[in-house]
Amino acid sequence: MSSADTSIHDLMADLGRRARAASRHMARAGTAEKDRALLALGEILQAQAEALRSANALDVEAARRAGLEAAFVDRLALSDKVLAQMAESCRQVAALPDPIGEMTDLRRRPSGITVGRMRVPLGVFGMIFESRPNVTIEAASLAIKSGNAVILRGGSEAIHSNRALARCVAEALERAGLPADAVQLVPVTDRAAVGELITMPRYVDVIIPRGGKGLIERISAEARVPVIKHLDGNCHVYVDDTVDLDMAVTVTDNAKTQRYSPCNAAESLLVARASAGSFLPRIGAVFAAKGVEMRCCAQSRELLEAVPGAAALLRDASEDDWSTEYLAPIISIKVVDGLDAAIEHINRYGSQHTDTILTSNHQHAMRFLREVDSAAVMVNASTRFSDGFEFGLGAEIGISTDKFHARGPVGLEGLTSQKWMVLGDGQVRR
Repeated sequence: MSSADTSIHDLMADLGRRARAASRHMARAGTAEKDRALLALGEILQAQAEALRSANALDVEAARRAGLEAAFVDRLALSDKVLAQMAESCRQVAALPDPIGEMTDLRRRPSGITVGRMRVPLGVFGMIFESRPNVTIEAASLAIKSGNAVILRGGSEAIHSNRALARCVAEALERAGLPADAVQLVPVTDRAAVGELITMPRYVDVIIPRGGKGLIERISAEARVPVIKHLDGNCHVYVDDTVDLDMAVTVTDNAKTQRYSPCNAAESLLVARASAGSFLPRIGAVFAAKGVEMRCCAQSRELLEAVPGAAALLRDASEDDWSTEYLAPIISIKVVDGLDAAIEHINRYGSQHTDTILTSNHQHAMRFLREVDSAAVMVNASTRFSDGFEFGLGAEIGISTDKFHARGPVGLEGLTSQKWMVLGDGQVRR
């Protein structure tokens, strides 16, 4: 091991030890203390808005100079709206019920003991993320409220922003009398730090990666601690054979174009054959006006070619297009025979993230909810709602497409576990 490797190893071990010690303190912290820290954090973010924008400007300018894609720069930027939402999310998390210590499923057994479950923190989680510096605050706020400690490792492209935000968190924790080590930012950009973080089961209980598919695949393959993850977000909109066309156009447009870069943006559009002739020309006109490239099956292309301005944006879809997350103004479009074909297509090509049906048929809606195997399934609503903030979680640590422990937007409950408890008054087993 080189001296540089030794240095990173020692650094990460020190962060881990401090996080583990802080997690013990956080686990016994009262709701009032945790809420004081969150409310203080919201105030500090507002008070430090100018300094935070200045730090973020360094990262945004460096990203532009490096020629990074517009969608990447968009995720990196801390706009006034994003800063305001971060402060508001801290207040919303503070207002949420504290899950820690909740006792459930209490039942008395014939032996006289009472058995139940208590909700407890996970302990220490490692958060590895790219580009979005607001994740620093989302992870910190949820860690505080759920009584956990967190080690944050943001991308090198957001280092100035993340350092400034981490200082705000440390100040808020200290104001509330909680250990600043409960939220620590890895201070170096060396990729070796990630390798250390994901192989420290002595100090880290779970890893939550949030970023590109390559990052998450690497972490999943190399981690020696459990990972809560999703690889990509190939989200589908299915327009059924009976549907309010005005509603369908509005929702499909929002699902795709409201923002292109998030993982809950629609990437695939399926249209029932009975609706295709009336729906596709209308949505095609919307996409053409917004410059959205349409990768089409043969029938959908035929229906869209006559739409003014659409011809230059039409492409023949390849097999890979049905399973691609574009994160860009591109969408795949396929005409399907009906509900059965739509469900089969989604379960085959989807990423088990978020899918929605637009329909006037209640039975079709219920079948779609039951049979589509995704973390979030919707009826007559945009996939863009698949988000912890929109679901009322206050903030989210990420979206999980795993089936164990946590699925969908991961909020407070996803950062907790349950342990069995037994209450007795001297019972012995006979």
